[in-house]
Amino acid sequence: MAKMVLLASFLSINSSDLSGYTSKIELTAEVSDEDVTTFGSGGWKEVLGGLKEGSLSITFKQDVAASALDSIMWALFGTVVPFEVRLSNAAVGPSNPKYTSNVLIKQWKPIAGDVGSAAEVEVEFPTSGAITRAVA
Repeated sequence: MAKMVLLASFLSINSSDLSGYTSKIELTAEVSDEDVTTFGSGGWKEVLGGLKEGSLSITFKQDVAASALDSIMWALFGTVVPFEVRLSNAAVGPSNPKYTSNVLIKQWKPIAGDVGSAAEVEVEFPTSGAITRAVA
């Protein structure tokens, strides 16, 4: 099994490469478990997969300069936009798949942090529609 260290992951939101502002990316996909247990289940719970959902969690290093992170994200607030993430910023391929979908930019934190700390923004956006995985 190959091991890797994340050194140059890729994040694009609404076709803007935001990798240079990003220090953490977490894409989560899950499915609800729907109970289909009956009296014929022999005393064991039975489940089937129900609705799928996902979320994209990101930690950004804030930048409020003109045309930088804050102005990009503020313009997207309240909209559903496409995203793409990859483990590496290298070309998409069998060893570097891309994951794409849409996210609702449901929150933005223009100001966050403690005295003396780096200005960081931690956000979580719900996906809208299917998450796809591609190697080409």
